[in-house]
Amino acid sequence: MNILVTGGAGFIGSNFVRHLLAAHPEHSIVNLDKLTYAGNLENLTDVEHLPGYTFIRGDICDRDLIGSLDFDAIVHFAAESHVDRSILDSSPFLQTNVIGTATLLEAARERCCRMLHVSTDEVYGSLPQGLFTEASLISPNSPYAASKASSDLLVRAYHETYGMDLLITRCSNNYGPYQFPEKLIPLVISHALQGKTIPVYGDGQNVRDWIHVADHNRAVDLVFHHAKAGDVYNIGARNEQKNIDIIKTLLAVIAKKTGRDREGLFRLITFVKDRPGHDRRYAIDPAKIETDLSWKPEIPFDQGLSDTVAWYLENRSWWERVISGAYLEYYRLQYGERFGG
Repeated sequence: MNILVTGGAGFIGSNFVRHLLAAHPEHSIVNLDKLTYAGNLENLTDVEHLPGYTFIRGDICDRDLIGSLDFDAIVHFAAESHVDRSILDSSPFLQTNVIGTATLLEAARERCCRMLHVSTDEVYGSLPQGLFTEASLISPNSPYAASKASSDLLVRAYHETYGMDLLITRCSNNYGPYQFPEKLIPLVISHALQGKTIPVYGDGQNVRDWIHVADHNRAVDLVFHHAKAGDVYNIGARNEQKNIDIIKTLLAVIAKKTGRDREGLFRLITFVKDRPGHDRRYAIDPAKIETDLSWKPEIPFDQGLSDTVAWYLENRSWWERVISGAYLEYYRLQYGERFGG
């Protein structure tokens, strides 16, 4: 099978590309990524030489480009995904997440091929109690979440209208190697190692359900290969954590691994004004995928968090190049354009 993976130079997408190449050498992968600020080809230097892997720089909104590519299935990760950025300017989120998804759906319809749309638990909104199930109301509270909810509804509509072989997964917060440093866990790690202030929104009591990116991608693999057309699966690790607790745990791990003063690291924590539309709690019920596809997360949170800190310690040059923007120089040289907008 020749699989088009969109957004395969990003955090989750690059980890998925690496997983798929190892787990399914019978497949070939075409990685399509626009290489905006969060796409980084340095994430894939260890696999870029493999014969079953091809990278194409391009925009999922470009219908002519999509039509020219050789593929017979799609796994769609590409998205603008940072809530704060969506609050400042929603336009890129609407263009990529809605129009881009619609463009891919048209391509899948023309080829009669399977497409898995990777979404987020944020489409459900805030959850006072209980757990999100696949039947939970779609009630997004940020422009980012609304753009993802819109793309989910497009996928559903194309399946219902045209009978297409379409799938949706909605996952909780991911963590692990190669995550862009604007996200909570790598931000805390990088700021702590640099002695910078660690900002915490509101009172820090917001709850998220965390899953290691490797466990998420194993689930995506199973859904792609074994789910039936029209299926929707929630993916989560039953691992609810308050933001402030995550931060303190990370700082304790960093102190232990580096010999730095734990209390000195804790003093970097600074509470800041909460952002608009900040959902209080997310929590996923993964019972359906556990039952239907016999999937369960394999990486305990304490181990995963410790391994993630170790990865960022061992790969400091990677995240320093990301923070400085130096990694974008490769794209400027390769394509003769300015990146990072």
